[in-house]
Amino acid sequence: MTNRLILTLSLTLMLQACITWPHRDKLIFTEAKPAAGFNYPYFLFVPAGVSDKDEMVLVVEPNNTGAADDDFEKHVEKARRTASRDFYTGNYVARKLNYPLLVPVFPRPLIEWKIYTHAYDRDVALQKNNPLERIDLQLLAMIGDAGIRLGEMGCRINEKVFMTGFSASGSFTNRFTAIHPEKIMAAAAGGTNGLLILPVDSLKGKPVPFPLGTFDFMELFGRHFDPALFEQTPQYYYIGELDDNDAVSYEDGYDQPERLLVRELLGEEMQPERWNECIRIYREKKVDVQFRTYKGTGHEVTDEIRTDILDFFRQQAER
Repeated sequence: MTNRLILTLSLTLMLQACITWPHRDKLIFTEAKPAAGFNYPYFLFVPAGVSDKDEMVLVVEPNNTGAADDDFEKHVEKARRTASRDFYTGNYVARKLNYPLLVPVFPRPLIEWKIYTHAYDRDVALQKNNPLERIDLQLLAMIGDAGIRLGEMGCRINEKVFMTGFSASGSFTNRFTAIHPEKIMAAAAGGTNGLLILPVDSLKGKPVPFPLGTFDFMELFGRHFDPALFEQTPQYYYIGELDDNDAVSYEDGYDQPERLLVRELLGEEMQPERWNECIRIYREKKVDVQFRTYKGTGHEVTDEIRTDILDFFRQQAER
């Protein structure tokens, strides 16, 4: 067999790879690749029905185990479920839109319980010279790695992603969007304790540091906050009317100085006081954002919420 024929066959198989996928779902586990920029593994879910004819948007849902645990396999297993079951919003959206889904497997250590990786709190942003340093950049490296993998299979992937999350991963989504708006086509998050990162350096004459605001972005991330780009990024934030899950009251999510600043600047009550103040500030800054409070709903993602997020992402894909 000549080299030209071998090359032709290889290219043909590569281009046909995505065409063969509609027959069944794929769940691909990628090990950590420190040399490629990520110290932890990730799952890549490719639903039945994908096509190589149209450009796709990679859906990203940060992992959220729900509790700190030093057993890394527990974080792996929860990320696997998040990546493969349509109970979770990312998977639901991926299946409905026929887009691939990426779920990272970041640990949430019990021994260092204040480092709330799954929410990307301030303790995470301060990590230096260890595997947890800049997990936002590690997630970008995972996204790049998944893009290469999908490209080798003949799939065309947009350079921007859809990101969604709930509770801690909702906070991660909101904060990541503020740090890297250039990578986000659209973001949807909920259950964030009536609190969003504020697109301001100061409020009421006081500096507002990350994750409450953007005052120290250069110090933490080596880049200034880009208000224009953040304001242009389509976002969807929601809360359940009966949601009383307030992470501001707990030490793993917020230190005492942050807690006092939240209550002073935004209010004691999670909702409607704090939630409404975040809405006011986002609208004042003219962020491209939709807000929704779901009646009769607690700290949960209902079928109605998943459908609304799907519609939101579909609208952005069709822009």
